[in-house]
Amino acid sequence: MDVHGRDLRYFAVVAEELNFTRAAERLFVSQPTLSKQIRMLEKQLGACLFHRDRRAVRLTEVGEALLPHARGTLAAWEAAEAAVEKASAAARHTLVIGMSTSPGRGLLPALRTRLVSRHPDATPVLRQVNWADPSAGLADGSSDVAFVWLPLPDGDRYQYAVVAQEPRLVALPRGHPLAARAAADPEGAVDFVDLLDEPFLALPPQAGPLREYWLALDARGDRAPRIGGVVASAEETHEAVANGQGVALLAVGNAPLVVRDEVIAVPVRGVSPSRLAVAARRNDERPLVLAYLAAAAKAGAGTS
Repeated sequence: MDVHGRDLRYFAVVAEELNFTRAAERLFVSQPTLSKQIRMLEKQLGACLFHRDRRAVRLTEVGEALLPHARGTLAAWEAAEAAVEKASAAARHTLVIGMSTSPGRGLLPALRTRLVSRHPDATPVLRQVNWADPSAGLADGSSDVAFVWLPLPDGDRYQYAVVAQEPRLVALPRGHPLAARAAADPEGAVDFVDLLDEPFLALPPQAGPLREYWLALDARGDRAPRIGGVVASAEETHEAVANGQGVALLAVGNAPLVVRDEVIAVPVRGVSPSRLAVAARRNDERPLVLAYLAAAAKAGAGTS
């Protein structure tokens, strides 16, 4: 049996009014239409719901039995509609921001301020993603926008705005011979060629071109890197460097996440600067996504 919610609503209003004319007016339908729908409901149920005569309309025993259940069903459906509307509104106003590490640099509060100034109902939600996913959740749709390091795998799938371009440093154990060399250098730096024989910490293989970038393959010529270990977080990087497993290239802005205790970082000559971007899927034109990208573009350009 397939009873429509509309028919239950018609039945409940007639039961409240005990008058088809007044019930029809409340429901904004004609009386003949209302009477027809009630008769169809009675036919489906195989029972009479109302006693009708020229003087009055009253519920039958079957009608009395049905009424509380009809009201409960209608109330449950109204609650369901309200829940759906609330969830839909939350989805429209929620922006999930993926990141593999905190972007720092004052970017999160600055971009939030710009976003909320244009979309006061926006609710930014931060999501931490393992370094194995260089898209920080964009690839599988779990993030709406994301802070990512360039280059991105499948870069043509994404649109992005660069928010920071910084020199790269190398994280070393404090007692490493290159730390002493950097201390004696006028610029406090080392040349990348001096790192070619060092074991490097690498991102997980799933990171694709980003793993290659942080191993600086483009600056190695024919020299393949020595992999001292695989790291998937800033904490793992700190521990591996401190334990002498290898050295690691870092962006300047991320150095505070790794440099402490026995780990230092010094500038590296001979490698390109790092680029941090806010990215989204290329065809995603939702207002919050575009607003966040626009805010990121202004931040990257140093405008308000």
